[in-house]
Amino acid sequence: MSGPQHAGPHTIGRLLADRAAATPHRVAIDDRGVTIAYRALDARAAALADRLRRRGYGPGDRIATVSGNSIDHVVAFFACARAGIAFVPLSWRLAPRELAEALASARPALLLVEDEYLGTAGDALRRLEGRPPMALLGTTEVESEVPTRRGAPADLREARDDDPLLVIYTSGSEAAPKGVVLTHANVFWNNLAFAGAVQLTADDVVLAVLPQFHIAAWNCQPLLAWWVGATVVMERSFRPERVLQLIAERGVTAMMGVPTHYRMLADDPSFSAAAVRTVRSALVGGAALPQDVSDAWRDAGCGLTRGYGLTEAGPNVLVLPAAETEAHPGAVGRPYPHVDVRLSDPETGLELRGAATGELWVRGPSVFAGYLHDDEATARAMAGDWLRTGDIAGRDDAGVYRIVDRRKDIFISGGENVAPAEVERALCLHPAVAEAAVVGVPDDVWGERGVAFVVRRPGRTLGEDEVLAHARSQLAGFKVPVRVDFVDELPRSGIDKIARSRLRDRARASLGGDA
Repeated sequence: MSGPQHAGPHTIGRLLADRAAATPHRVAIDDRGVTIAYRALDARAAALADRLRRRGYGPGDRIATVSGNSIDHVVAFFACARAGIAFVPLSWRLAPRELAEALASARPALLLVEDEYLGTAGDALRRLEGRPPMALLGTTEVESEVPTRRGAPADLREARDDDPLLVIYTSGSEAAPKGVVLTHANVFWNNLAFAGAVQLTADDVVLAVLPQFHIAAWNCQPLLAWWVGATVVMERSFRPERVLQLIAERGVTAMMGVPTHYRMLADDPSFSAAAVRTVRSALVGGAALPQDVSDAWRDAGCGLTRGYGLTEAGPNVLVLPAAETEAHPGAVGRPYPHVDVRLSDPETGLELRGAATGELWVRGPSVFAGYLHDDEATARAMAGDWLRTGDIAGRDDAGVYRIVDRRKDIFISGGENVAPAEVERALCLHPAVAEAAVVGVPDDVWGERGVAFVVRRPGRTLGEDEVLAHARSQLAGFKVPVRVDFVDELPRSGIDKIARSRLRDRARASLGGDA
């Protein structure tokens, strides 16, 4: 049962095994001063993969995790990759109710939990009828024995390119987050395209601060770094002063973050050209980049490479090198290698050629395999072999794209997608709330923040503090509205849909923002 577990030429378990054979003693990960070399990382992943298979887990299974960034979490990822098991990293930011919903959707055969999150995980599991077995994921090694798989053992064949590798939960325009299934081949091609644009080498030191329940925490530098033999400096959370310290102490050469990260770094008193002199590649994505933040980094001698993507696309779609940002202000670039894009009329789906504005569609080998257990949602997202992003983009005569609007109702706060429908559903769980609508408004630090409009039930009293306390008990912190306005009724269109544009105007006016 032991031995090679990565038969497919594009399986990600093979990626690490090949690198370990080529550079066994090079440091793969520096986790807050604890380091592990490539040979040791591969050996631990192989041992855990073998243990999982001996306990009956294999292709067709999913293993969910609730963990911060750590060596152990990476070991679990590569172990699943070797064994052909789909890895489902769930957000530790979720409230127990949200985590229970994600687990009910994912239906994992096993749940691995870091000790810091045992309380939240336990609360979530108590809400489920069919509870998966749970094992402890420690801070320096996998500390507990893997429980035997319930039911018949899985198919223990070798991993294949078309096996699911990652299931990433993302908030779209619908009330419940959906699990995006990415195969080994999807991830391989995404990283191959990324390599052509970013060009990491074994001499690079890559800073990884994005939480590992995000696709960007795997497919925007770290996996490519392990592919080429670079060192990944891993941090559990983003603190500007700590990031600047790591850049100086570790000689960081490459990093990736969202606009909020780069603003906080630029605003830190220690930020200067000298503080970031070793950084040669700094990528930004996840939301629009304010021009003053771009200027601050350019003036420090470190221009920001802009990108656009979405989890369903692997995520990388468009990239604009730092050297071109002044010539194309506000743009997000051209397609990555191996990625096809087109602009389509949002109503008819007909292709728009030349300089045009339309819905951005994406096609290529990195586009996802579908939403987990949701064929209808998958069908809505696709038009043949094209992925409909829901974003409205403009293309100029030079073939450079910029995002101009979103068809979806989601807004982005600190790089996190927030689905208003999900927040509204949580608010309406309060017995005094009759209706709720949530819109995103501009915020200088977070990009956007939510404002809630609430209709009270007749005869009920309800204040803003009570609504916000309820929201904090039901939702991850980044989803909690920044304020609540009470209204007698929600404005609606002629077809009885909530008139969100009118609510956005009102929210901006009440917060003193731009209309």
